[in-house]
Amino acid sequence: MADVLVVGGGPAGRALAAAVAARGLCTTLVDPRPTRPWRAIYGMWAADLPADLPPHVVAARAKGRAITTTTHDLGWDYAALDVGAFRAHLDAALDAGGVQVVAGRVARAADDAVALDDGTVLRAAVVVDAGGRWRPLAGRPGRPGRLPAEQTAFGLVLDEERAAPLVRPDEALFMDWRPDHGERGWPTFLYGIPLGAGRVLLEETSLARRPGLPLPVLRRRLLARLEHHDVRPPGHAVPDRVHFPVDQPPHPGTAFGAAAPLVHPATGFSLADALRLAPAVADALAAHLPAAPDAARAAVHRLLWPPAARAVHRLRTIGLEAMLRMPPPEVPAFFAVFFDLPEHHRWAYLTRRADLAGHAAAMAALYARSGWRLRARLVGPALRPALGRNTEEQAC
Repeated sequence: MADVLVVGGGPAGRALAAAVAARGLCTTLVDPRPTRPWRAIYGMWAADLPADLPPHVVAARAKGRAITTTTHDLGWDYAALDVGAFRAHLDAALDAGGVQVVAGRVARAADDAVALDDGTVLRAAVVVDAGGRWRPLAGRPGRPGRLPAEQTAFGLVLDEERAAPLVRPDEALFMDWRPDHGERGWPTFLYGIPLGAGRVLLEETSLARRPGLPLPVLRRRLLARLEHHDVRPPGHAVPDRVHFPVDQPPHPGTAFGAAAPLVHPATGFSLADALRLAPAVADALAAHLPAAPDAARAAVHRLLWPPAARAVHRLRTIGLEAMLRMPPPEVPAFFAVFFDLPEHHRWAYLTRRADLAGHAAAMAALYARSGWRLRARLVGPALRPALGRNTEEQAC
C-alpha cells in the first residue's frame, strides 16, 4: 500500500509524484501509457518558470507582443519548453524518488484505492486525480445539461525564416486578432511562439467557445492567414492540435493540475500553476500522512482552493462568459483595452490565481477604461445564467 497514488502521467502528475516522493512518501504513478511521447507544446510566461527548473529545459525566450486594433508590447518574456528535456527532467525526479510507475487504465476508484481495467487493485492512503482534461476519477465529466466551453487550436511548426513575416525570432506573438484569414463569424487569433532550434509555432486559436470551434475551421483559417502573408508551409510541417475544456466543474475528490481544475477559465493556462504548487501540495500531504488521510485530503483542498482562489476563479469565469457572449466584431477592441492596462493589472489577471485584491483592481481598471457598450458586455454575464451554447452560424 502506497502513501500517495497519483493517477495521470502528464506534466502535473509527474511533477506532483516526484515532489511527494522527494519528501519520503511511498508513491505510485498510474497512467495508461506512461512511456508514450508527449506531443503537446508547453510554454508559460518566463517570470512564472519554477526556480528549480534547469536552464536547459527552456528552449526559447522571446518578448511578448499582442496585436488587437493596435500593437502592444506586453513587457514580459514568454518561454517555450524543450519538451524532451522537460520530460527527462521530470522522469529523473521520479527515478530519484523511487516512484513506482504502473501502466494501466483506471476502471473504478475510491479515496484510497483504484481498480485497473485488467483487474489489478492499487491501494494508497490518498489517491490524487492528475488525469488532465479526462479527470478519470471525477465520474461523469462536465456539468449536467450544459456543454463545456472549450479552447481549440490548429497550428503548424515552421522554420523561423519562413515564419518571419508573422513572427520575428526575438518575439512571441501572444495574440494577433487581425482578421487576415478573411472569414467572418467566431473570432480567432494567431498565436506564434519561437520553439528554439530555428522553429516557430504558428497556431490559429479559438480562445473559448461552447462547444469548441471545430479544428477543420481553424486549419482552414490558418492556411488562409498564412497565404495572406505569403507564408507557404511545406507539406511535411508538423501539426499541433489543441482541444480542451476551460470551465470544468469542481472535482469531487482530491485532484491536481488541469483535473483540479487549475485551468485559467479565460486563457486556458495551467502548467505554471501546477509546477509551482506541486511542492506545496507535497508538503501538505507529508504533514498529515500516513496517520490522517482525511486530514491530508482536506489540507490539499485548502491549499488549492482557499477562499481567495475560489473568488478569483469566479471572477475569471465571469470573464469567460463575457467572452462567450461578446459579438465577434467587438472582441479585438476589448483586448485593446485590456492590453492597454498597466502591467501590474494585466499580470494579476493573467497569472495570480489567489490574488483577489489584484483581480478586483484589474477588473475595476478595465471597467473604468471601457465605453458604455463594453461595460454592459462585461457586467451582463454576472447577472445572467451561463450561456448554454454558441450558435452554429458563428462557427462559419
